[in-house]
Amino acid sequence: MSKFIIKQAHVINEGKTEVLDVLIQNDRIEKIASTINDPHAKEINAEGLFLMPGAIDDQVHFREPGLTHKGDIMTESRAAAVGGVTTFFEMPNTSPQAVTQALLADKYAIAQRNAFANYSFFMGTTNDNYDEVMRTDPKTVCGIKIFMGSSTGNMLVDDAIVLEKVFANAPTIIATHCEDEQTIKNNLAHYLAESNQQLNIHHHPLIRSEQACYLSSSMAIELAKKNGTRLHILHISTGIETTLFTNKIPLKDKKITSEACIHHLWFSDEDYKEKGNFIKWNPAVKTANDRSKIWEALLDGRIDVIATDHAPHTFDEKNQAYAQAPSGGPLVQHSIQAMFDFYHQNKISKEMIVEKMCHNPAILFNVKERGYIREGYFADLVLVQPKPQLVKKEELLYKCGWSPFENHTFNYRIHTTVINGVPVYENGILHSNPNGQRVEFER
Repeated sequence: MSKFIIKQAHVINEGKTEVLDVLIQNDRIEKIASTINDPHAKEINAEGLFLMPGAIDDQVHFREPGLTHKGDIMTESRAAAVGGVTTFFEMPNTSPQAVTQALLADKYAIAQRNAFANYSFFMGTTNDNYDEVMRTDPKTVCGIKIFMGSSTGNMLVDDAIVLEKVFANAPTIIATHCEDEQTIKNNLAHYLAESNQQLNIHHHPLIRSEQACYLSSSMAIELAKKNGTRLHILHISTGIETTLFTNKIPLKDKKITSEACIHHLWFSDEDYKEKGNFIKWNPAVKTANDRSKIWEALLDGRIDVIATDHAPHTFDEKNQAYAQAPSGGPLVQHSIQAMFDFYHQNKISKEMIVEKMCHNPAILFNVKERGYIREGYFADLVLVQPKPQLVKKEELLYKCGWSPFENHTFNYRIHTTVINGVPVYENGILHSNPNGQRVEFER
């Protein structure tokens, strides 16, 4: 289907919703108008459906290479495509870790063969790979990742001299995982003693505490301000951290930006009783008050982007005792649906969902010709249908085979996903072979 028209969709784009036709030719959006007639184009009837740009998820862990029993680029990008995520930026804590330019190139080669969605990969930072980090090409690599707190696949960067050098000289945007390691160690020792070595999931947000997050985020921002660094702080999980950011500057001019993740918007520590380790993330899901403050910052513009931190582990790994169960969980197949549930609850407008999941990641990372419904842009598009959908285990496409949303009924479903002009998913059927392209950046 090299030429087709999406007819009479409710197009959500650039702050408004209009009923429009959209003509796609090859991999591009050729024309947008109230009515388009072309006898040579096939038609997709989109009456009553919402059409939005494909989501750009700026933080996923697809586990390849080396951890492919949990997930791989093909399985997880396929789930992303079915969920309306048409572009993903993947993290370096694989095995081996993507901490040299050669290892980073290996990941791009895998994605070129196997990615259903468009892709880019972060260059990883350690205490001793400064020269490799400085060779990162800002036009073809989404950014540099620094773990300022250890997480799955320990890549902790805790050398103050190295941090200073990287922040001062980074050739492109730095994205950080912020949790203060010493605070976590102190909290762990305290709660081990208090519980007589019997930790459980309810200790998790106390160990990986509000203070741990705030201290680390504050330090990253201080370094960025000192050095004029373009900094993006990932997965904000506390209310107090939201006070570190501003909504007084247009996003294109912001040097310091932030992200909220689906799980920190959806769950609170009250959900540990039911979900247990299956909502164990780093940073931890915290209190309902923290969740409320994150929502406030998202809606008023202090938090710029919504992402997933999709990070699958097997059911058996997550089903272990708290101390042995790894942190992370799968989310990309349902992130848009989750946000449209919030729209259904009048918590957020559909226009702001598109702003935070599509437009803002494109602005923030300087993505070339994606993230909007514009003539001449890549045809990365999603039709969302106002029709309930129950999340069933047998319909999950993650290699790990489970979801924290199992048995939840969403109010909306993904009807069609178009990636680079190809309808890869339509009304429950995945049509295409891998069709993802490497993302380019206008820097």
